[in-house]
Amino acid sequence: MEESNNYGHQHPLLLMLNQDQLIHNQSGVTDCSRCGEKVSAPCFCCAEHCGFYLHKVCAEAPLELNHPFHPHHPLLLMKNAPYSSGRYICNFCDKGGNEFVYHCSCHFDFHIKCALFTFNIAENNLKELEHVALQHPLISTENGHEELEDENGDEELEDVRECFGCWEPLAKYTHFSPSCGFNLHEKCAKLPFKLNHVCHRKHPLALQFNSERLSCKICGETNRKAVGFVYCCSPCKFVVHIECASQSPLQVIKSTNHEHPFTLFFRQVPFTCDACGTEGNHVAHRCGTCNIIIHKNCISWPRIIKSKWHDHRLLHTYFHHIEDFGVLNCMICHDEVNTEYGSYYCSKCNVIFHVHCVTEDERSYSIVSPEDEDEIPYESSITVLESNDAGEATKIEHFLHIHNLMLSPVVGKNENGCDGCLLPISGPFYSCSFCDFFLHKACAELPVWHHLCQKPLALISDRVFRCRECLNVCNAFAYECCGCKAKKCLQFVIALTPGARICLKHEHPLFYYREYNGKCNACGYTTKAAFRCKVCNFVLHSSQMR
Repeated sequence: MEESNNYGHQHPLLLMLNQDQLIHNQSGVTDCSRCGEKVSAPCFCCAEHCGFYLHKVCAEAPLELNHPFHPHHPLLLMKNAPYSSGRYICNFCDKGGNEFVYHCSCHFDFHIKCALFTFNIAENNLKELEHVALQHPLISTENGHEELEDENGDEELEDVRECFGCWEPLAKYTHFSPSCGFNLHEKCAKLPFKLNHVCHRKHPLALQFNSERLSCKICGETNRKAVGFVYCCSPCKFVVHIECASQSPLQVIKSTNHEHPFTLFFRQVPFTCDACGTEGNHVAHRCGTCNIIIHKNCISWPRIIKSKWHDHRLLHTYFHHIEDFGVLNCMICHDEVNTEYGSYYCSKCNVIFHVHCVTEDERSYSIVSPEDEDEIPYESSITVLESNDAGEATKIEHFLHIHNLMLSPVVGKNENGCDGCLLPISGPFYSCSFCDFFLHKACAELPVWHHLCQKPLALISDRVFRCRECLNVCNAFAYECCGCKAKKCLQFVIALTPGARICLKHEHPLFYYREYNGKCNACGYTTKAAFRCKVCNFVLHSSQMR
């Protein structure tokens, strides 16, 4: 034990070289005044016993750190982060802090230990890890659960942590014990500082923090958490994830919805993905048998999905013959679908969806497994009693009305409104000769069950409700979720039904857009969801449809 520099403290400090000295001078569990973690030897403690403790490594941290992984600016050691709250999120470990911080003017923040630890990795100085136990990768148990096995063969709970370097699951590879304070794969602690890669022959790639959050040129993804390590060419802004950089040019990837495997096509050229129809400017994956080139992420698109946007199951295919479809517009965004590229379609209704439109929200669809690929039966709301020569139902029985209904064409001006959706009659409709009951043909032919929610929706009537989508209150027909009891009005449902379009008395069809930022032509207010005419850009709030 020796007296030393006070490192800004008002009293002299004593250096504790071993844990016994520290325990002798401690009065309970204490934390380091700079990093906030539990103090351990070697460390400094206050000679006046005022409760001030300081790890030796924290005390000797340089005021300015030129970090090899962040070569553009120095990291400055600050007592508090320069934010109004004084708190920050460490860009390495993704954990918060309000103690001393290494800060960069480009809004880059590190805990002291994280900055120094990664600096030592860059300098290949791993002395502090020499005595740290390693844990083995995840193994499968007989009951199907994934568990860890430590060096003594004992089983532990499933490990859901991620490596601070590559942000892959920590248990995927041999990794350091969590007691060392860092979730890090052994391989990520021993990465070469520079790398020559076939994807970027112009310059070598250097191991750096992904401070600009650039997307990987092989997989196209950007880490949403902390920055982690990447191999980067700063002048060219070329970034490759550690995991992607280690892939072999001969690697073969099997697809869940394509009969042949895909191989990496390492030459970086712009292309249009044959699976989703969007552009790509990073490394592609290619099926040599079918001459298909796609994004890495598109390899895993499911073959069949069940979407909330449609009653039938949707099949993914890489191209269509144009004569297969009368309408080539996506049922969600209403823009044209290029049938030379991949899409999801319903063969029963001849409707089509952009891949990214129908899969944008993970909660809006479910993957249909091969053993469940048989279609759920369609249950009609009507029973056909009479038909004309064209096969069109002229007399029907609807399960929500006590009398039979007759098909009537719209002749001249019709002031009646549909009892299903409350909109004016503007096309063929069914009417009751015993009471003033009218239904659009499209409303009458809607199924008993819809699948626009997690559970099926049942068609109901004679009940006052507020629509979950347009927030209007009415007592017309509605679809009620059998699970959450949420109700959706027929205006919303019809807008998603193939061939049925809300027209009102506008000269062109109006399409429903669940997300549309514009101004309503009726009230002038900004819309979030609206009915819109693609021809003349006429827009109406849902509440203005009545």
